[in-house]
Amino acid sequence: MVTSRRVDQPQVRAVPFRYFDDFVIGETVSFGERTISKEEIVAFAKVFDQQPMHVDEDAAKSSFVGRLIASGWHTISLNMRMIVDGVLLESASMGAPGVTSMKWLKPVLPGDTLSSRFTATDKKVSITKPDRGFVTMKIECLNQRGEVVMEQINPVMFGRRPEGALTPPLPATRMDPLPLSTFYGADGRIQCGFEPAKVGPDDDLTGFHDMEIGKRTEIGACTFSTEDIILFARAFDPQPFHIDEEAAKASHFGGLIASGWQTAGVWMHLMIENRERRGRMMRQKGLEPPTLGPSPGFTDLRWLKPVYAGDRLTYSSTLREKRPSQSRPGWGMVSHLNQAFNQRDELVFEFKGNVFWQIG
Repeated sequence: MVTSRRVDQPQVRAVPFRYFDDFVIGETVSFGERTISKEEIVAFAKVFDQQPMHVDEDAAKSSFVGRLIASGWHTISLNMRMIVDGVLLESASMGAPGVTSMKWLKPVLPGDTLSSRFTATDKKVSITKPDRGFVTMKIECLNQRGEVVMEQINPVMFGRRPEGALTPPLPATRMDPLPLSTFYGADGRIQCGFEPAKVGPDDDLTGFHDMEIGKRTEIGACTFSTEDIILFARAFDPQPFHIDEEAAKASHFGGLIASGWQTAGVWMHLMIENRERRGRMMRQKGLEPPTLGPSPGFTDLRWLKPVYAGDRLTYSSTLREKRPSQSRPGWGMVSHLNQAFNQRDELVFEFKGNVFWQIG
């Protein structure tokens, strides 16, 4: 079981608490610093992105990138933790509806020190719920050389300042997050309820030229347990509605919910697992599976409904487009729509992803 102490006493705030009203368009705020180790890169990837370039230093040398690098989902998750610590825990944050665009611009290597910054580019009051509003943020993750390794643009929802309020109410209780130096997956406690999709004898991976636009593939399912939701969130997204059941009940969600980045990480795990199983079946037939490279990013990610403890999500991927790469001769760019439905057949999560695919 997850153990922690609860925080019931008011805490000293390092920065002024922010309501929606306090964000200024054009302002830039920098925060966080986090050095990432090889062990941490491998530990995260073994749970969520088990590709050779993330889990095996020797195998990574013959990969598309030629060396061990962090999963892009790991970079996102670390950046989320810095945002939470630097901004969101000192704000009236109410979560985010999605991500407009995400670009992985440079690989993150073992020993890199990451920091983050956001620029408020727009803000608007909600039309249907005037007690809250949306702040559009351009979020950048940088390495120790000042290079932007990841760029994310998305709206974040914040409560508006109640009339006459000078300081915010704290949650009645709040579970401590894990220390930022503690990395996720290292102690083996993660027990994600992954359910691989059934793969038939003819479900071979398809070469670039043979891929069928519009084809939908179910890649698996996952049941989100209370323990796993809290374990992930305490490491990467320790907002009260992700890590504390009591505080979550008092929030606008009404109960404990999974971090959006956990739902995305589960998609990645199931996608890789599905791909590897189909590849092994091809090799048993004497066929060589197509080679895939990394993803440059994604667009239009939407968290459409909260994922509550006990929810079971079924994930799928549908091919949208394919084209030869202009920057990488011999490679193509493949675009797909990825979705997850809960046990009530409600669409809860989707995004449009891209991946390099070798042209055979």
